[in-house]
Amino acid sequence: MPVLQLSPRVPPGLLTAEAWDLLRTAREVLADDLSAPHVAAVRQSGVRVRQVADRPAHLDHDVVFLTTEPVDADDLLVGSYDVPGAHVLDLVHVMDRLRRECPWTQQQTHEGLARFLLEETYETLETIEDGDRDHLREELGDLLMQVVFHARIAAESAGWDLDDVADGITAKLVSRNPHVFGDAQVSSVEEIDANWEAIKAAQKQRTRPDEGVPRALPALAYADTVLGRLGDPDVGGDDLGSRLLALVAEARRSGVDPEGTLRSRVRDLLA
Repeated sequence: MPVLQLSPRVPPGLLTAEAWDLLRTAREVLADDLSAPHVAAVRQSGVRVRQVADRPAHLDHDVVFLTTEPVDADDLLVGSYDVPGAHVLDLVHVMDRLRRECPWTQQQTHEGLARFLLEETYETLETIEDGDRDHLREELGDLLMQVVFHARIAAESAGWDLDDVADGITAKLVSRNPHVFGDAQVSSVEEIDANWEAIKAAQKQRTRPDEGVPRALPALAYADTVLGRLGDPDVGGDDLGSRLLALVAEARRSGVDPEGTLRSRVRDLLA
């Protein structure tokens, strides 16, 4: 008995030609849930489907069992495939349900979640510094959950949702990388960086080089960003602040992240 597995994350009825051929030539088609959207789509196409409680252990070769659940079978045929990123829909659906049914989740606001976003960001940074790639996957998931959570809250009050977030960042990446999505010619990574900053400044209509740079950034990261906006000027001076700023400028010229370098050195001291 062939087992036909369909993805619940793609539009119902969007099956491969091989899957449709199997369904239309089968003597009988079985499913454990006739109300499932994918099963309903198959039925609406004219294929008769009979409901069973569980997948039968033994059936004839011309009987098909239809399911959207993961299965392990020798005669498995995958009738529809997840596109990359489709599993994010699972997270969206879980968050929707939590927002509807969980009292704690219902009470959360952008402001109340801010500390969790900061905490998860620093945990992700620490995992990167530790070089633990398996743990990084988990921490990135926690960060993604924060994005989905904030977007879900905004959908209720601000008039935008996760799709709008994705649309915005997609448009930004396309517009700021004309060497990939346009006809701009570049000869170095430095030109790409310069193009990005120039396009960003024009889009943001900035009048000051520090506009849009969060002053709450760690001092080294703040200095690094501002120096980049100013085009690495001559900092001069012999006082401690000027010498620190000069070290940040030196790190920039060397392509080194001063914040990460100092954090790594401090961690070495504690090891």
